[in-house]
Amino acid sequence: MKKLFTVTALLAGLAFNVAAQAEELRVMTSGGFTAAYKILGPKFATATGNTLDTQLGPSMGKAPEAIPNRLARGEKADVVIMVGYALDDLIKQGKVDPASRVELADSRIGLVVREGAPKPDISNVDALKKTLLDAQSVAYSDSASGVYIEQQLFKKLGIEDQLKPKAKMIPKIPVGSVVATGDYQLGFQQVSELLPVPGVSFVAKIPESVQSVTRFAAGIPVGAQHPEEAKALLAYLAAPAAQPDVQATGLDSVKR
Repeated sequence: MKKLFTVTALLAGLAFNVAAQAEELRVMTSGGFTAAYKILGPKFATATGNTLDTQLGPSMGKAPEAIPNRLARGEKADVVIMVGYALDDLIKQGKVDPASRVELADSRIGLVVREGAPKPDISNVDALKKTLLDAQSVAYSDSASGVYIEQQLFKKLGIEDQLKPKAKMIPKIPVGSVVATGDYQLGFQQVSELLPVPGVSFVAKIPESVQSVTRFAAGIPVGAQHPEEAKALLAYLAAPAAQPDVQATGLDSVKR
């Protein structure tokens, strides 16, 4: 109740000043939370009168659009939304205010197949292992989930050597897109990044005993132009009232 009151108070205070001065917040967000943000961001804008200038980019990596690389080039942001441990790196570097860190959601890895194709069984570890061994081709992302699959999951299942010739990391584009075209039979990625892709059918999350949970969090960069509005946005995204929208995109609410 205290959290809800805080969010309501923040929004009320911002809404009170809408007529006087609406601000434009610059937001940098990475893939896993993007679907939820696309639902919640416009609702926040409507409630406060502020507008959101959104830049998409991965939480890590060498791509120029990656959030750490944007900040390193001197690009300005009021809010960054990204993988939690990547945000922690920015905090350690003094680029994000440590007191501003807000936990947003947990993201789990799931599987898709091409729309209309039979859905394989991955209900337990043995079934997942058999499905992978039987598959003609396997795709996974170049984000945190894909790194886990390539470096840990296949080893845990004891099938690393068998998967090497037929499994591939897909850079930059959604894994579901290469499954939808039929280029790959199975596609693994964070569920929130699989569900929006047309032409694929969601199968299930991988078993919890071999699951990798990615925490998404957000913070306010040091020197942000609109820190109070940014604080209100983060409170809005993490509020109990936002959780049905968060969960609808395939994310799991953070246990508080």
